[in-house]
Amino acid sequence: MEQNSSVFFDKKLGTSRIVVLLTLLLFSNILQGQVSTDSIKVKKYQAKAAKTQPFGQEAFSKTNKTVIRWTGNAGFLINSRGTTLMVDPLLKDFDMPVMIDYPIAPKDVPHLDAVLVSHSDNDHFSVPTIKDLAPHTTAFHSTVYVDSLMKNLGLNSFGHKIGETFEVKNVKIKSSPADHQWQNAYKGAANRFFKKEDCTGFLIATPDGTIWAQGDSKLMPEHLTMTPPDAILFDFSDSEWHFTLAGAVEIANAYPNTPLLLSHWGTVDAPDFAPFNGDPEKLKKLINNPNRIVVLAPGQPYLLKRLLKTTKKSY
Repeated sequence: MEQNSSVFFDKKLGTSRIVVLLTLLLFSNILQGQVSTDSIKVKKYQAKAAKTQPFGQEAFSKTNKTVIRWTGNAGFLINSRGTTLMVDPLLKDFDMPVMIDYPIAPKDVPHLDAVLVSHSDNDHFSVPTIKDLAPHTTAFHSTVYVDSLMKNLGLNSFGHKIGETFEVKNVKIKSSPADHQWQNAYKGAANRFFKKEDCTGFLIATPDGTIWAQGDSKLMPEHLTMTPPDAILFDFSDSEWHFTLAGAVEIANAYPNTPLLLSHWGTVDAPDFAPFNGDPEKLKKLINNPNRIVVLAPGQPYLLKRLLKTTKKSY
């Protein structure tokens, strides 16, 4: 009897162990599945810029050409035969994580003839960047509204109406139309009503060709009827408060020979936020003549060249 009882007890114990092992195995698989799901969320795809190419004094020296450098997000440095401009520079202390190394610190910029700011969003009007650039910058230019903000900072600034033209040495600049009044759609986003003219783009006419710095905007009819620029600082993020990807494609195809220097992408680590998530590979599949897409690394130089003349009129 004792032998039989012992055998029966061992069988029960073995069965209990199997049940426990199966339970642990099932729980482990559930945990692994949860970890796998979380990993997929964390690793959601976002196009990223290539490794930064830092620059220094040499980028600001007098030359016999016009060189454009992307500085990240919507920012660009333009050196047109020694006249130096920055457009929408964001070079430090953004309030969201970034995926790039900035190609230059604003305090290391030796001199700028002008800074152009398209609107008041802090990825374009970066107050920390502007404050560091101010001691080395001759003048700041923007809309009438943003000029009022700049004057509050004690800057030597000028506000321009849409369509107004001004000059920075050998460069002639015209404020171009934009529509980026997103604040009006969200209660509490701002303490004022925004107008279209509070945002702008810039048509920058250099001795070596014209550059269209678009700023942020919804698609407007005027954007499709300009004299073809020789380069576009091109926003292609698929956001309702920007051109949208479809709208960006429409602009690109309206100027089928103009080089597109990609902007507003690959900089801010925000995979779920459309304004920062343009993908160059998607764009290449959608536009005419995709070989003219210029995917710059931050700091990489691009030489501006004039296109053949066309008969298309400007707005």
